[in-house]
Amino acid sequence: MLEDKAKDLGRTIGQSDEYKAVKRSSDALNADAQATTVLRQMEKIRGDAQSMIDRGEEPTSEMEQALDALLGQVQGNPAYQQAIAAQENFDKLMMRVNQWIADGIRAGATSSIILA
Repeated sequence: MLEDKAKDLGRTIGQSDEYKAVKRSSDALNADAQATTVLRQMEKIRGDAQSMIDRGEEPTSEMEQALDALLGQVQGNPAYQQAIAAQENFDKLMMRVNQWIADGIRAGATSSIILA
């Protein structure tokens, strides 16, 4: 029963406007060659910096400056801005869903009625 209800909740979330907006904006961002190139460059620098930290080294100031410059580029991209806004709205929805679940758990824990 619990698994079925969880799957039903997942289907409902997948049909929500917020999830559809995340999917559309993600697809648009992935189709934007300039944005994906910048994001890949940023991920490479972050990975290199993490490797340095793991070895006990300090990432260079050039790496930080390059990340800042790339971040400035991608933040001005409309597809990136839409993806960020859509993700924030979806995150807010999921926080509300989690709160509703927590409320349901609290109510269920104090109820003497057993549901089949």
